[in-house]
Amino acid sequence: MTGWVILVDQPKDLPNAETPHKVITTSEYLARPRLFDAARPKLVNLARSYAYQSKGYYASLLAEARGHRVVPTVETMLELREQKLYEHALPELEDELNRCARRADFQPEGELKLLVCFGIARDDRFESFGRLLFDWFRCPALEVTIEPGQWLSIDRIRPRNITRLANGEAGFLRESLHQHTRREWRDPKARIQAKYDLAVLYDPNEKMPPSSPASIKYFIRIAEKMSVDIEPITRRQLAELAEYDGLFIRENTSIDNHTYRFARRAWQEGMPVIDDPISMIRCTNKVFLMELLGQNQVATPPTVILAEDSDLTKAMDELGLPLVVKIPDGSFSRGVHKVDNVEAFKRIADELFEETDLLLAQKFLPTEFDWRVGVLAGEPLFVCQYRMARGHWQVVKYRPDGSSHEGGFRTFELDKAPPALIDIAVRAARPIGDGFYGVDIKETPTGFVVMEVNDNPNLEHGIEDQVGKDETWIRLLKWFIARFEQ
Repeated sequence: MTGWVILVDQPKDLPNAETPHKVITTSEYLARPRLFDAARPKLVNLARSYAYQSKGYYASLLAEARGHRVVPTVETMLELREQKLYEHALPELEDELNRCARRADFQPEGELKLLVCFGIARDDRFESFGRLLFDWFRCPALEVTIEPGQWLSIDRIRPRNITRLANGEAGFLRESLHQHTRREWRDPKARIQAKYDLAVLYDPNEKMPPSSPASIKYFIRIAEKMSVDIEPITRRQLAELAEYDGLFIRENTSIDNHTYRFARRAWQEGMPVIDDPISMIRCTNKVFLMELLGQNQVATPPTVILAEDSDLTKAMDELGLPLVVKIPDGSFSRGVHKVDNVEAFKRIADELFEETDLLLAQKFLPTEFDWRVGVLAGEPLFVCQYRMARGHWQVVKYRPDGSSHEGGFRTFELDKAPPALIDIAVRAARPIGDGFYGVDIKETPTGFVVMEVNDNPNLEHGIEDQVGKDETWIRLLKWFIARFEQ
């Protein structure tokens, strides 16, 4: 069996010979609650009706109770019953619909009915619209009724019954089903069926990712031994996210890009995700983070929040010169500036205030290295020292041409790291959440201070795992597995 199971009301609706997947009737599925005790199938519900209290409705309802993944869910069935329940999605859908029409120079003369199966539009001019529609409403076959005009508007979205597909539509549904599920069965070689599927979001072109493609491949090899199938995915695969059990984000995160949308969608689906959207919100903004750490009695550098030019004098009086100016949502040393005099402070502040309403000024604490403690579920995972880049005051030095170079590193055994370092790192991560965080710490003559907590810390094979070896990755996998099994 491929891991996919197709539910139909009658065997003739989709004969077994037309798909490599197991096909059973909704009646059989409803009557045999222990049918898949040994596996956790992905169900495609092709019942003839999704009406309330129909067999199709109950099949999806009981799938949820049995811990099976199913398309469509009961929530989707109910949402598609009437327009007022799905009208919240229409502005975004109509924007994309009209974008496709303009790109194709297409203007329908009358009412248009567009069939979308598993996110694939039968009219390929509306390819991106089809993906977005499936992202909103994960239903096997949807018909969209479109009203013509200068602005194309959506009059209705409704599921299409498999037995009422005509003029090649049934073949299109089968082919779309094939494309949707081929990730699971394109390789005919026999292999052990993984118990869980974990998506890893990455960008193959990112210059400084938190985990390189080589590290992700290493992670995949370890996961196979623990019956977890890891699938690297990219930003274009949001519509496929619900097919997985969990999500591990290995791109640099931001609230205003696709990484947040992936995290939020995984959260809505009830999937364990590193990192979750709440952690992203709390970590990506340094203004919020400094306030949160202060409220929890975690030592941080002396800091002044700048809201306007008049705050510059106050910052210099309290912090002295040189000092460090930061934008709230920078990462990897970007948006962080050291200023040595009044003129440089004013010039940098004026430039940064064009991007943001608030800035942070912090006391400059020169050190030869920064500590980084990886914290997973409230427990230390790794401890590293990152040395400053040669001739620079930061770990990463960016050149004018956009390239960069970094200092060296040293990884410590957890029991050899200073206990006070571990203590402050764990206390800093605790108010953020239960995920995976990188706590950046400086060691000063008066003790350790937390510079920031990162929601998406580096985890590179040969660096952060140099001491912990495979156990570092295994603990991360166990975090996911424990939540899968809940």
